[in-house]
Amino acid sequence: MAVSSVATQDADIVRAFREIADLLELGNENPFRVRAYRYAAEEIERRKLDVAALLARGEELPKLPGVGADLAGKIGEIAQTGTCRFLEELRAKYPAGITQLFTLPGLGPKRVRVLYDELDISSLQELQRAARAKRLRKLARFGEKSEKKLLDAVDAHLGSQPGRFKREFAARYAEPFRRYLEAGGDNVIIAGSYRRKAETVGDLDFLATSKQPRKAIERFTGYREVKEVLARGTTRASVVLHSGLQVDLRVVPAKSFGAALHYFTGSKTHNIALRRLGLRRGLKINEYGVYRGKRRVAGETEESVYAAVGLPWLPPESREGEGAIAGSSARTTRAEVPSPSPRPR
Repeated sequence: MAVSSVATQDADIVRAFREIADLLELGNENPFRVRAYRYAAEEIERRKLDVAALLARGEELPKLPGVGADLAGKIGEIAQTGTCRFLEELRAKYPAGITQLFTLPGLGPKRVRVLYDELDISSLQELQRAARAKRLRKLARFGEKSEKKLLDAVDAHLGSQPGRFKREFAARYAEPFRRYLEAGGDNVIIAGSYRRKAETVGDLDFLATSKQPRKAIERFTGYREVKEVLARGTTRASVVLHSGLQVDLRVVPAKSFGAALHYFTGSKTHNIALRRLGLRRGLKINEYGVYRGKRRVAGETEESVYAAVGLPWLPPESREGEGAIAGSSARTTRAEVPSPSPRPR
């Protein structure tokens, strides 16, 4: 497997080993082998080795109890690439969303196997529908009380609003997807309600700068978690993941990155309020930049967009309405500018 530039942390290795253990147990594999991966995950988590940095310096992985050459090789492979061949082979045996079920309290691999074999359930959405239809209580190892607890848990994960997902749930898919895209050499930011740190998200909005937009689109639509490609063009694409999340990608030129980042971060009310401020100054603000007539005067960074209307940069989590703009206009000077926004590379 080719080495990529994925920035891997020990937590990524721990998650990968625990997923391997879950998938092995789901397949009724040797319990000693399952325990070996779980124990290795515990050791890595406990020791805080920073494996990726250690290997990058050319040092060897220290001896870990129960970790032989085979597991050590997989640790190194995950540290360098973000995954390993064995994990990908295991994932290929099952629907991509099935590991979501392991995150629910009381649902271990054995009970997940019952759900998968008896009701063909392999995602949180399918579990939610089955529980609401009262189909779980008829299964061995389940019952009415268990069904209700699982429904409450899955509702908490996905959010109570139809078509929306808890931010914590979305993050498990958003961040690996972003790292995968950046491993292709592009600069990628997750915008939308996710960047605003909203409690729930309807979909994920990815914004990228790339020297090869077509290749960026190909990489995006070719991601292993993609279930369906909804649209594909030269600078934009939309997909649905096996988890049920819709993800949209827009590739923009570096000179428009700040304007596009502001536009696609939102919220709609905040964007409208900023455009009104721009109109008072004779400016037009859109996803491509800030214009005075036909002349482009800002847009490469978010700071430049806000500065064009006399405001400091505002953190995304404060952009849910007009209040932040009104308060910032009434306040201060630019000395109070918070941490800067991401910039294109």
